[in-house]
Amino acid sequence: MSAKDSKETKKVKEDKDKDAKVKIERRDVDFSRWYTDVIASADFADYSPVKGCMVIKPYGYAFWESYQRILDKMFKDTGHENAYFPVFIPESFLKREAEHVEGFSPELAVVTHAGGKKLEEALVVRPTSETIMYDSYSKWVKSWRDLPILINQWANVVRWEMRTRLFLRTTEFLWQEGHTAHRTHEESLEEVLKMLNVYKTFAEEYLAIPVLAGIKSQNEKFAGALNTYAVEAMMQDKKALQCGTSHDLGQNFAKAFNIQFQDKDNSLQYVWQTSWGVSTRLIGAMIMCHGDDFGIVAPPRVAPVQAVLVPIWNNDEEMEKAVSTCNRIADEMKKHDIRVKVDSRDNLKPAWKYYEWERKGVPVRIEIGPKDMQKESAVLVRRDVREKIFVQQSEIIPKLKELLDTIHNSLFNKALKFREENTFCVEDWNSFTEGLETKGGFFKAPWCGCPDCEKEIKEKTLATIRILDKRAEMGDKIQGNCFHCSKPATAVAIFARAY
Repeated sequence: MSAKDSKETKKVKEDKDKDAKVKIERRDVDFSRWYTDVIASADFADYSPVKGCMVIKPYGYAFWESYQRILDKMFKDTGHENAYFPVFIPESFLKREAEHVEGFSPELAVVTHAGGKKLEEALVVRPTSETIMYDSYSKWVKSWRDLPILINQWANVVRWEMRTRLFLRTTEFLWQEGHTAHRTHEESLEEVLKMLNVYKTFAEEYLAIPVLAGIKSQNEKFAGALNTYAVEAMMQDKKALQCGTSHDLGQNFAKAFNIQFQDKDNSLQYVWQTSWGVSTRLIGAMIMCHGDDFGIVAPPRVAPVQAVLVPIWNNDEEMEKAVSTCNRIADEMKKHDIRVKVDSRDNLKPAWKYYEWERKGVPVRIEIGPKDMQKESAVLVRRDVREKIFVQQSEIIPKLKELLDTIHNSLFNKALKFREENTFCVEDWNSFTEGLETKGGFFKAPWCGCPDCEKEIKEKTLATIRILDKRAEMGDKIQGNCFHCSKPATAVAIFARAY
């Protein structure tokens, strides 16, 4: 090795060592700082020169690709197809549905000039696609035989946010948005609840995040919808995070865009519509629900790398054997659909590699050194509890498969226990406000159903209704009085401070 090569190698090692020592703030000291620290240390994302936007780096984007792969199959398995619609929307389209444009007006980015000229009509950069898609639907739908339309779109959207945070709330973000049209309200409502359940299944069975699914209050519904349903999760700082929404749009947009069809009895009817979506916010949810003071903890079923093999050596001969063994084991893992990586970099000590993969949240680390080579053994290290497990190399694959399921279940049960321990039933205002300030969490309370009462609660406490209890949705009688205004309660609401 030349002196120049030696100097460059030393610099690379120094850079890596410096990176490995990046301090991560403790969650109990400053949760917000911890969140940005773990994103940086795991190399998920970076800030953009455009205020409020983010650069999703390859490792962070690999998670989004994993989400896409799973969700896309779930959508197609329920009969949906993918399409793509323009990012630019004529401003007049948004104005057709008054509640819709009013709800999005403060967040709109508007293009007024293009090609060196002022546009005859301003174009809105897509905040959501109801209006541009439904213009097409009005051309496609003529008869009841043209229904249902079941379309999903993977896209980016722009909403001019004042306060931004990586993944959770950015000016531009990635998402999917489903838009469907149906013959009857019963069919569209069935679609709304079906897709809500798809989101619940994805959150719980893939992200290991327990969620509450239910209907939103009228104040919290999507602008232009009859009703909005959502899945809500509790983060480790006891705040709520909305992880997906499914909207019953009724016929509001159908009437605004004249989406009519000739029904079976030859009468002319408006279609009934739904829209539903999740976004890159789910990456933030995963981080805040499962991460620890050492970095990201990735749920195995969405982790781009489920296991990393780290060969250990003292000399060139040992290196060749250890790397060869790890590559052979990795090849076998791939045959079993295990996403695996071999870290054979020779410019880093094993300890630095451990730190890096720990920060990145890889579910299982597998160490194979000289003594392991002699015994044909290996050391498996669980990321979630940092436990070491000693196995024979011939047992690695079955043990790893078992561990990946164990880790998923452990993460889910831990998060569920945390949510249950921090969910409280209150019946009066003092108990609610005291609990909100001293404990935080979710609060179930009898509520009158009045939008003005809800607004007052939000103004006083910054807490909002996340979902209404299923009893209210099913029309069951609610006992007692509103915890805030003392009027007769018509619903049980779950309140929390939220992102």
